[in-house]
Amino acid sequence: MAENTKEPKSTDPFHVLLVSIIFDPAKRKILIARKDKDSDPELKGLTWFFPGTELHHGEDMDKTLKKRIKEKTGFEVKNLGTVFSKVYPERKDYLAIYFLCEVFKGKEKQWKFYKEMKWVAPEDLEKHFTISFHPRLKEYIMNLK
Repeated sequence: MAENTKEPKSTDPFHVLLVSIIFDPAKRKILIARKDKDSDPELKGLTWFFPGTELHHGEDMDKTLKKRIKEKTGFEVKNLGTVFSKVYPERKDYLAIYFLCEVFKGKEKQWKFYKEMKWVAPEDLEKHFTISFHPRLKEYIMNLK
């Protein structure tokens, strides 16, 4: 994976990503989505990922997360809280905040920019992801099964 060679300056825009680990407690599975390979030029090789959205200035995190997840997946979720955060080594101008979300109603409806969505057991997630999991995030997810 190519490293972002440009070091961000304090005056550069900083982006906050709200990432949802959407868990179905009845199935004991997590929803992941896929775009076309290399659809993100900054994260080469990214294919499968947890659905999420960018947070814009002045937006409420919880409301934005729930609204965008419903738009992108068709599911209404309960936000159970923050479980992990990180700055990507590939994109030092992105802060990702991971939330555990639980599906409570809705019908699966795939967003137009997703190529596919699927439910995966926690122990099978790494087989789908082309970028590495942080060890603490991996440990947390493995405890969901």
